[in-house]
Amino acid sequence: MSTIVETIKNDLTDAIENDKLVLPTLPEAALQVREIAESDDSSIADLVKVISNDTALSARLIRVCNSPLFRGSRAIENLNMAVSRLGMAYTSNLAMGLAMEQMFQATSDMIDKRLRATWQTSTEVAGICHVLAQHYTRLKPDQATLAGLVHLIGVLPILRYVEDSDVQVTSIMLDNIIEELHPRIGSLILKKWDFPTELQSVPEEYINFQRQAPSADYADLVMVANLQLVAGSEHPWTELDWKTISAFDRLGLDPDIDMSEEEDLNAEMEAAMALLQ
Repeated sequence: MSTIVETIKNDLTDAIENDKLVLPTLPEAALQVREIAESDDSSIADLVKVISNDTALSARLIRVCNSPLFRGSRAIENLNMAVSRLGMAYTSNLAMGLAMEQMFQATSDMIDKRLRATWQTSTEVAGICHVLAQHYTRLKPDQATLAGLVHLIGVLPILRYVEDSDVQVTSIMLDNIIEELHPRIGSLILKKWDFPTELQSVPEEYINFQRQAPSADYADLVMVANLQLVAGSEHPWTELDWKTISAFDRLGLDPDIDMSEEEDLNAEMEAAMALLQ
């Protein structure tokens, strides 16, 4: 393995061990939304007021409400109507997740392209998680969506490090570093951000294909969503024996069924993925 790769891994690992790794901070909009959502005295009007300060985020939420997943008998024309339809919990989790998109940008072309690809994958997984939670579990679809949006958050500090250090690495080298380190870093970030306990372990657990759990959880959703995303491709995960992955059992899913071939379910997943773009 390249000495450069080993050096980067060692530097990042040392920074983690000594609590010196610079972790990203949650965007201000996300912090404000969470503060309001967690306050017993807050109202829909308070949430609308904060979100309305971000024009792009407001437009996204209105578009989500008018998507096939949430569309009602009348079109949603403003943010107040959107939050009323989605509810406080769903709006806050979705707004928090979407506010993170601004973090997935960089100045160098290679890193920027990689960050945007990471966000693209995150939104697609989040969409599938939403549908799986709704149809197969008692888990909250809003929490499931947020779990999908943040499961790759550990990639951020790695790419920032490479960009700031101005080291020359190939795409394969970068893949190797990310694959080994992002799960642990991701969980550290979610703990720092004080995310719900059931989400903090998702970055580490969603790739633990032999994990056992008493019942279906958000790591199971993210795991199966990722597998469905690569189904039919040449991704290494397609070489695994999915019958041995107990997450499918906990979700009540047949690992041999390609959900993209289930017409109704596939249409819903595509709608869910599209609304987060």
